[in-house]
Amino acid sequence: MTRRETAMDGTTATTTGTAAGLAEVQEELARLEDADIRRVNAAHGDEHGVNLGALRALAKRLRTQHELARELWVTGDAAARLLAVLVCRPKAFPRDELDAMLRGARTPKVQDWLVGYVVVKSPHAEELRVSWLTDADPVVASAGWALTTDRVAKRPDGLDLPGLLDVIEARMREAPDRLQWAMNHCLAQIGIEHAEHRARAIAIGERLRVLEDHPTPRNCTSPYAPVWIAEMVRRRQG
Repeated sequence: MTRRETAMDGTTATTTGTAAGLAEVQEELARLEDADIRRVNAAHGDEHGVNLGALRALAKRLRTQHELARELWVTGDAAARLLAVLVCRPKAFPRDELDAMLRGARTPKVQDWLVGYVVVKSPHAEELRVSWLTDADPVVASAGWALTTDRVAKRPDGLDLPGLLDVIEARMREAPDRLQWAMNHCLAQIGIEHAEHRARAIAIGERLRVLEDHPTPRNCTSPYAPVWIAEMVRRRQG
């Protein structure tokens, strides 16, 4: 069936698909809703009550369905958007649509999954990284730092690592929470991956003391950069 559909950036387009498919998936998501999970997630700023293992199992069964993903995203429901991230085709999104999706994502889990599962695989990832890194919206900027951290670990050629450390040293302590967290992750990743910058990364962490007192569950590594760096380097050295 052919119909007019609202795209993720608010525009409309003619697409093919069945409305019943979306309705059926929404019904399944409703059946997976758990009040206790929603309560726990709400404490972290998230808006869904679906077990993520069950959500991944549903995505595995659905497989890649890009048009369904677009329909799920448009609903605005957090669980539906997480599922959309898992069943979409990342390389099929135009640059401006990804930008609009991030700005409208609203909740931390949806933002993180969108960046970590979709944007990183997009041919527009580097352009968006550079654009988002200096965005006035701290949540958008945090996505730019997340993409930068990915490059620090996987494709550092061409990155100005000393320059990134300069920015982190100057701005991280006063940054809003999500941006601060993303910058701290980048600081730690530079120290972990690049021995020539490790001493400076540790020194910055020790001076700024960001997340030094962050509650850390037993058997987890502290997000405090000096501890994080030391532990990951120790593991790699055996």
